[in-house]
Amino acid sequence: MAVASYLERYRYARYSLFHWRYELGVAQKLGLALGLAAVTGLVAQLRVPLPFTPVPITGQVFAVLLTGVLLGRWYGGLSQGLYAAIGGAGVGWFAGWNGGLSYLTGATGGYILGFIVAAFTIGWLTDRSVSIRSFFPLLALMLVGVGIIYLFGAVWLSIVLGTGLTKTLSQAVFPFIPLDLVKAAAVAGIAYALLPKAAFNGEVDSLRYLDRRY
Repeated sequence: MAVASYLERYRYARYSLFHWRYELGVAQKLGLALGLAAVTGLVAQLRVPLPFTPVPITGQVFAVLLTGVLLGRWYGGLSQGLYAAIGGAGVGWFAGWNGGLSYLTGATGGYILGFIVAAFTIGWLTDRSVSIRSFFPLLALMLVGVGIIYLFGAVWLSIVLGTGLTKTLSQAVFPFIPLDLVKAAAVAGIAYALLPKAAFNGEVDSLRYLDRRY
């Protein structure tokens, strides 16, 4: 009985958290978006340069995926937009404590644009549907998010450096796949644990879950 009681409290707590987030005013949501942008800037400093590519290994992908889960579509995307805009304005919270427009227009700037689209996509789908909040659909969604980041990053790098397909993939995509798979699985697990398995904002499939609590 004690285990069942704690489990019920946990389920109620996660439902209440996301319902609270949904009901927040604009100012509070902007505050959360700025906070997650700062987290992205912080983990960007977990940086491992690679000698054969201008793109380092960083912790940003983890933060971007989680931002979409925690903030939903508009404010998840906005959070990463703030990360890009504030960094572009000169705040040194891009990888290696860099900032400024020159960084955004440099070889790795495409990834930051991809962060915005990836966070929006993840937030849109996790907010829109209860059925996607199971582990394997969430894992697939996180992989889609990683793919979006790769797409923007690789296309931009190829334009800036003038690289062909093979060199672009070897510099912008292939070296990062193993670790990003781990990040995607980790965020999928966190999202599965945190996201309520009942509708909290009028999801498109909410009628299917009317008899499900939390």
